[in-house]
Amino acid sequence: MIYDENKEVRQLKQEALQADLAIVGGGLAGVCSAITAARQGLKVVLVQDRPVLGGNASSEVRLWILGATSHMGNNNRWAREGGVVDELMVENMYKNKEGNPVIFDSILLDKVISEPNITLLLNTAIYEVTKKDADTISGVIGFCSQNQTTYSVTAPLFCDASGDGIVGFLAGAAFRMGAESKEEFGEKFAPSKEYGELLGHSLYFYSKDVGKPVQYIPPSFALDDITKIPRFKSFNAKDFGCRLWWIEYGGRLDTITDTETIKWELWKVVYGVWNYIKNSGNFPEAENLTLEWVGMIPGKRESRRFVGDYMLTQQDIVEQRTHEDAVAFGGWSIDLHPADGVFSEKPGCNQWHSKGIYQIPYRTLYSRNINNLFISGRLISATHVAFGSTRVMATSAYVGQSIAVAAKICKEHHLLPKQLLTEGLIGQLQNQLLSTGQYIPGYTLKDPKDLVKTATLTATSELKLSELPFSEALRKPLDNSVAQMVPVNKGKLPEMIIHAHAETNTSLTVQLRLSGKLGNQTPDEIVQTIVVSIHPNRNCISIHFDVDLDIAQYAFLTILKNPEVSLYYSDWRITGLLSVFNSINPAVSNYGKQEPKEDIGVDGFEFWCPKRRPEGHNIALKLSKPIDLFSAENIRNGVDRPVNAPNAWVADMKDENPSISIKWPKQQTIKSIDLFFDADYDHPMESVLMGHPENVMPFVVRDYTIKDDVGNILFSKKGNYQTINKVVFDSPVTTASLTVEVAHPSPTTPAAVFAVRAF
Repeated sequence: MIYDENKEVRQLKQEALQADLAIVGGGLAGVCSAITAARQGLKVVLVQDRPVLGGNASSEVRLWILGATSHMGNNNRWAREGGVVDELMVENMYKNKEGNPVIFDSILLDKVISEPNITLLLNTAIYEVTKKDADTISGVIGFCSQNQTTYSVTAPLFCDASGDGIVGFLAGAAFRMGAESKEEFGEKFAPSKEYGELLGHSLYFYSKDVGKPVQYIPPSFALDDITKIPRFKSFNAKDFGCRLWWIEYGGRLDTITDTETIKWELWKVVYGVWNYIKNSGNFPEAENLTLEWVGMIPGKRESRRFVGDYMLTQQDIVEQRTHEDAVAFGGWSIDLHPADGVFSEKPGCNQWHSKGIYQIPYRTLYSRNINNLFISGRLISATHVAFGSTRVMATSAYVGQSIAVAAKICKEHHLLPKQLLTEGLIGQLQNQLLSTGQYIPGYTLKDPKDLVKTATLTATSELKLSELPFSEALRKPLDNSVAQMVPVNKGKLPEMIIHAHAETNTSLTVQLRLSGKLGNQTPDEIVQTIVVSIHPNRNCISIHFDVDLDIAQYAFLTILKNPEVSLYYSDWRITGLLSVFNSINPAVSNYGKQEPKEDIGVDGFEFWCPKRRPEGHNIALKLSKPIDLFSAENIRNGVDRPVNAPNAWVADMKDENPSISIKWPKQQTIKSIDLFFDADYDHPMESVLMGHPENVMPFVVRDYTIKDDVGNILFSKKGNYQTINKVVFDSPVTTASLTVEVAHPSPTTPAAVFAVRAF
C-alpha cells in the first residue's frame, strides 16, 4: 500500500473509551483497585504507562511487596492485608515461591485480563486532563507509544494511582511535596532539612553464577571512586536486587522532573559497585559471576502527596487513633531515609514501629478540591512522616481496594466521593469491604443478607485444646526468650505444663505477659513472674499464674532466655496459635527492643516475632483446662482472622471426617457461598527475591465438599490454596441445610474455617 505525499498535518489514530471508574496507574494500588471494582460490577479502564503491571513490584524494578507484616520483624501478628492483594500474594506463592519477578508480571496480567469489566491500556501515558468545571474532571487523554494511538477516557469517577499523581496535578488538586515542620502537625519525628525532605529513588541489579570466569569492563560513566559511598564496605558478592534498597539517590532533587537525572546517577553507582565487586580483588568469590540485569527505571519512593479532608499524621500511627470512617489499615514502620541516600554518612533508613496496626480513614482517599477524584497508593493524604509508613506497596494496594468499593457505592447512589460521608454511607462501605476480606481494625462484619446469620450451626467436632504434644526431635536451646501466644477466655487461667531439659542445675524465669491495648500483639505488660528450679535432664514444669482476666484475649506464656536450658516444641500447627521470640531482625531495624534515645514521639518496647517456617514451632505444653475458643459459631462472628481470639472453627484432630452443618427451619434459596480459609495472614509472602519453603500454607483447607439437605453434592474442590473461595451456582439452590465437609490439611494441622457466608 502506497501513501502519497500529504502536506497537511496528519492525525494519530484516536480511540474514545467510557468507564464507570477510570484508574490511572498500574502498580499494585491500581491493579487491586481495578480488580476489586470490576468484581463489584463497575466498568473499569486501567491505564498504565509501562509495558507491565506492578509498578515497583514489576520485573522492571523488582522490589518485594511488603506491608503491615514487615518481614515478620514487628509485633503485628496476622496482619497481612486481605482482599485482592492477599489473593495475588497467595497466587504468587503457589506459582512462584522462588520469587521470579517475570512470573509475577504474568500473574498480575493474567488476573487483570481475566476480568471482563476491565479495559487495560499498557504503554499509555496520560498527558492531559479535561474538566467539566473547575472542580470536576470529565476525562483524561493519553498516548500509547507502541500503537501510536491517542486514547480519551471519560468517566464520572477517577482514581489517581499513578505514583507521581499526574491526574491530580493536571486537574489542579491540592498537593504537598517535601516534609512538614515539626510545628505544623506536632510531629516530633518530622525531619530537619539536614536530614532531608524527600525519599530518593533506588535502582537494583541481579548477578548470576555462570560456572566459569567472567570478565567485566565497566562503561565509561561508572562511578570510578567507590569510597564516595560511605558504606562501600557493606557491598559483597552475595547481595543483589532489593536487598540493596539503600542504593538510593535523589532526595535533594525534584523526584518527578529530575527523575532522568536521578536514574543516571543511580546507573553510575550500580555499574561502579559491580566494577568494585568484580575488579577490586576483594571478592574472589565473584570470579564466575556476571551482571545479569540492571534496572532500566528507578523505583520511586516519594513525590507528590495529595490533600484530602484529613491528613494522616505520626500521632495517628503511633497512638493508633480510631476513626469512624476507617476503611483500611497500615503497619509498616515510620521509615524515613536520608536525602543524600547512598552518599549519606547517616544510616540508610530511620525506622520506628508502632505497637500494632493503625486505621486509615476514608477522608484521606479523595481530593479535598477535585470532587470526583480518588487518590490512591502513595498519593494518599498524609504528612511526610506518616507517609513513611503508608507508602509501602501492600498498604497502597489495600487503600486501592477501599476506593474501588467506594466507587461502586458512589455509582449506585449517584454520589461523589465525599458524599459517602455526608450521606451517612460510610457504614455500608465498611461492611462491603469486610465482606470482601478487607479487615478493618475494630470493626466486624454485619451483613443482614448473609443467610448463615439466621441458621443453626453444628459441627462434628470442635477443637478443645488441652495439649500441644512434644516431639523428641524438637528440643531447642533457649538462646532467646520465647513466648507461646495462647488464646484464653476471661476468668482464671489454666495451669500450664511445659517441658525443659538441662545439663546442670539452673533456673527458669517464666512470665505471664499481656498486651496493654486489646487487639495489639505487643506483650508490654508483665502481669506475673515465676522462677522455677531446673535440674539435670528432662523437667516437667507446672506453671500456675494466679490471674483473673476480665476479657478474652491472647496471653503470652513467656520464658526468658537461658542458654543452659533447652525447651521441647511441638510439630502441631494450629490456626490462631503462634510462638514468638525476642530476637533480632536488622532488615526492619529490629534489634530486640525499640529504644528511642530522644523524644521523637514514638514508644519504647520489645519485639516478639515468629520464626519463619520450617522453624516457628509452638512450644509443647499441656493445659489443666482445655481452651474452647474454636467453636462453629466463629464462622459468623464477622472477623475472618485471629485478633483477640482465633476467630475460626477448628475441628478436632481425631475427627477423621470433620464437617460443619448450617440448618434453617425452612428451605432457603441460595445463589452463592463464600468460604474463608486460613492462608496464614502472618506470613509476609515477599513477592520476589526472598524465596519461601512452601507454596501452600500449612493451615489452608485443600479439599472440601458442600452438600444440600438430602446429601447431594453442590460443589467440591480439591487442591485449594486460596484464602477466599467464592462458589456461584449456575442456578439457585433450594435447600434447608448446607453441610461443608473439610479434610485436615495434614496429620499435625487440623482443618480450620474462618467464615461461611450464603446469599
